[in-house]
Amino acid sequence: MSTQDLVPSPVGPVDVEQAEAALVERYPRLVRIAYLVLPPAMPRTRRVLTAHALVQRALPRRRVPGPAVPEARRPEDAVDPGYAYVRGEVLRQALVAGLPLRRFALPRRAQLPPLLPQVWGLRLFPRAGGADELALDQLLAGLSAPARAAYVLRGLERQGDAEVLRVLAAAGAADPRAALEELAALEEDGEAPGPAGRVAEQAGPGRVTEQAGPGRVAEQAGPRRASVSPAAPSPAAATRLGGASLLESPEFDPCALQARPGDLLRRRQHGRAVLVGAVALLVCGALLGLPGDGWGRNGAAAPSYARNPAAEAALDPANVRRVAPAVWPGAVRRDFSVWPARGELAGDAPLLRRALAVWARPGGAVESSATPGTPVGPPMGPPQLLFAGRVDAARVVLFHDGLRIVRYAEPVEGTAGAALDFARADGAEGPGASAVVVTRAAGNVRYLTAPWVTGTAVRDLLMPGKEPWALRRDARGVTDAVPSPALAKECARWNTLQVADGSGGRLLGDLGELVPARLLWGPPGAPVDATGREARAVWARTACQLTTVLGQGVGSVRAWRFARQSLPEGAGRAAWVCTRAETWRGTGSRVLAQFLPPDPKVPAALAARAQDAPACGVREPRVLAGALWQAPAGGWYVLAAGGPDVASVRVEGGVTARAEGPVLAAEAEAGARAELSAALDDGRRLPALG
Repeated sequence: MSTQDLVPSPVGPVDVEQAEAALVERYPRLVRIAYLVLPPAMPRTRRVLTAHALVQRALPRRRVPGPAVPEARRPEDAVDPGYAYVRGEVLRQALVAGLPLRRFALPRRAQLPPLLPQVWGLRLFPRAGGADELALDQLLAGLSAPARAAYVLRGLERQGDAEVLRVLAAAGAADPRAALEELAALEEDGEAPGPAGRVAEQAGPGRVTEQAGPGRVAEQAGPRRASVSPAAPSPAAATRLGGASLLESPEFDPCALQARPGDLLRRRQHGRAVLVGAVALLVCGALLGLPGDGWGRNGAAAPSYARNPAAEAALDPANVRRVAPAVWPGAVRRDFSVWPARGELAGDAPLLRRALAVWARPGGAVESSATPGTPVGPPMGPPQLLFAGRVDAARVVLFHDGLRIVRYAEPVEGTAGAALDFARADGAEGPGASAVVVTRAAGNVRYLTAPWVTGTAVRDLLMPGKEPWALRRDARGVTDAVPSPALAKECARWNTLQVADGSGGRLLGDLGELVPARLLWGPPGAPVDATGREARAVWARTACQLTTVLGQGVGSVRAWRFARQSLPEGAGRAAWVCTRAETWRGTGSRVLAQFLPPDPKVPAALAARAQDAPACGVREPRVLAGALWQAPAGGWYVLAAGGPDVASVRVEGGVTARAEGPVLAAEAEAGARAELSAALDDGRRLPALG
């Protein structure tokens, strides 16, 4: 192919009306092309709005001239000259938008945030796809902008290589052939995996209703639906899996969007800050005009934060504490304080300086989050560096200051879209300090493991009989990406991180925070890691209730089967389980009482819940709960159960009954409500959980 073949061959002049008609008629397709070519590292809301802006700016201002005698049309040429022109303009602007900003060069229009359209107060993003779309998105993230454009032209526009080269050359790509060679190299290296899948089912004759209010029994909704979750293919294999079928999926449709609110608390705080700042400005102006010293410039004010010596020392990258790799084997305690500084960017002083500055004074464009009860102020002194390196499409820095784990992340290209996350980790030792979340992207999570962790695996809590599969780690201790249940919309699988150290295996669950929660099994005061057969069987039926404690600063979750009960009408033998989630801050614990029907395939039903209750804990290990249950033959019963120290159980109200021992079953009417109470062996009264 000669260089002349790379010159596009227009079919004639293009009128403004003709281009507008093509743009309006194929607007969704043009926006999809722009969205796919834009850098995937760009925040999704900005990527959606930028794609719409690029298409809307592609309309010419005047008639576009063409050759006097159009050349012969090739079979692969675009049918409509107006669409060909608009598509070329969209590609040209999308390629420019992906270029990094340079310090001494003026940014081009496509590199700036769009003026229109604008959306205030909402975050817009396309609907989430499946594992194939995830693999394709990861593949596009690893390609250059011209290679992404070539991939879209071949897969979505179904163009041959010759036409792809012409279109890229017209769009201003520096080296169109290099883009095709990049795709060819990716296709030679990728291997498409075989299909895999898993089905989670629920069935059973009995139904249980949830208790509402203190000691009351209420109704519960019906069974969950079965769902199928395919295994995710490797990103390299998406070159042959995708084609037009994946590129045309809702995952990459920026015209069919979902809306979520922005940071409502921050919006409210900014409004208050503006009001307080205006009042302070008026007061300061009045005070400066007062005679004498007063509160003016010679008042007893401390130096500004930036001039405070202690604050400056905390923000100096040279003062960041780094632990040597040889420290932790001989340390008395195994916690975050003995983690060595890891990552290829641990010596990048500008990166550490930016991370510390954002930590101390996060700007309005920084996306910040903190678990409940976590202070978000600046470091009290030079923090400890745990990790600094490139993970996926971001530069990530992890700090520890004795109380908190602080994560700073910024895009590899550019500085827009920085994120800052805070999580308490005081008192974390041994298993509690075994892993930290490094990144979350596209429904996946990566962990940084402790130096004493000897092996990592993934275990699905919903499949207790399946052996865990190995999870690879790189030399820095960062694991491969794992689908996270905290980001899933349905409870089809619940992946946990199983780590091995010198004292045994540990099970950690991602609850949407920086530090995964430890999953335990057993009575209060004597819990063990939930890796045994009995523990896995119970957790498989109760794991979906963990969605109620996402993002609450939970450090550990313990499940305990506190009672067994023979059901009326010979329906079998059921069990009662208490699940207690403890937080790092001590307060805010949550207790769930769940009823397990005899059928092992039926998930647990939530019978009662309580917040900040001592029940089922070390201070108060006893618990009492009840539920309204329907037998397979249709009869309704009030069921109640307490711990081993319960001498008798009483129900009053819509149903009146009393039973010796820790369990009770009494006939009732559908929708009946009752008050539960129990008497302990020492004569004290135990109220129901709720």
